[in-house]
Amino acid sequence: MLRLMTRIKDGGAPMIRLDDIVVKFGDFEALHHINVDVKEGEFFTFLGPSGCGKTTTLRTITGFIDPVGGTVHMGDRDITHVAIEKRNIGIVFQSYALFPTMTVYDNIAFGLKIKHLKKPEIDQKVRSIARKVDLSDEQLEKAVSQLSGGQQQRVAIARALVTEPIIICMDEPLSNLDAKLRVQLRNELKKMQQEFGITTIYVTHDQEEALTLSDRIAVFNKGYIEQIGTPNEVYNHSRTEFVANFIGDINRLEGQLVENMRLDPSLHHFIRLERLRVNRDPDPGEYQCKGVIESREYYGLYIKYYIRVADQTLKVIEKNDGINLYETGETVTIGIHPDDLMSYSAE
Repeated sequence: MLRLMTRIKDGGAPMIRLDDIVVKFGDFEALHHINVDVKEGEFFTFLGPSGCGKTTTLRTITGFIDPVGGTVHMGDRDITHVAIEKRNIGIVFQSYALFPTMTVYDNIAFGLKIKHLKKPEIDQKVRSIARKVDLSDEQLEKAVSQLSGGQQQRVAIARALVTEPIIICMDEPLSNLDAKLRVQLRNELKKMQQEFGITTIYVTHDQEEALTLSDRIAVFNKGYIEQIGTPNEVYNHSRTEFVANFIGDINRLEGQLVENMRLDPSLHHFIRLERLRVNRDPDPGEYQCKGVIESREYYGLYIKYYIRVADQTLKVIEKNDGINLYETGETVTIGIHPDDLMSYSAE
């Protein structure tokens, strides 16, 4: 049977630790003193736009990139300059990196054959992990090229897990799939990770994916980490203006609103869409003002309104209760509570 690890949700021991990692490509410094602790059993996500350093950090952990400064530890072991094949890290690439002319079975068995395991043991391990990722015996005999994108992703995960790695690293494994399948497999991926309890480091540029999957998130920007925290922390308590803008949608309060609310004009003030209240009784300390509905977008579960308030347009999300539906041109009351604002230095 494939060995399962006990998942430690809170206060787990550090499984991977990056201390002051610096990576350079020629004169270009791609990573600037990166520090990260990933706990045992944790689903930890590197999130950020293209070219921000998240994949470079992952490749430093897996051994594809040698840092010019800093250290990589796995538990108490310094693996900074240890060969890739000796790190016991499973890797799922964006392209899956499967062998298209080989069968699913042989793709999954590839790493076990390199380790020179006996055929009966290989067969037992391959079929055991295939069942766990919902691949049938019939699919095992097919060529990888005959499978759908979602099935190929399962093969890539099975191949990474079958060698019983201590950690699995995934580099944008869902990015090549269509939107509906991406959401479906995202849920399956989280379920599998919880079942296996394996420490997972995941790279994505998709904010929703990161918020849905992660125990903690590191938000990258231009080779620096702007914030490390739980999904709730990075979304509701964004440490920097970059994080506030990158994670989800947000309003920046400007001009007359800043003046009327007596906010510090030297700061940039932001508020999440769902924190604004439409046509509600005022809460203690809440600022209220009139606005006019400019347009709306209907999403089923919720409705997104664009409301002209003073000299700017605010975006507001309201739960769809099937009763209150505000029309274009209608005047409404907007409630803004100062406690819901996130404010940052303008520098």
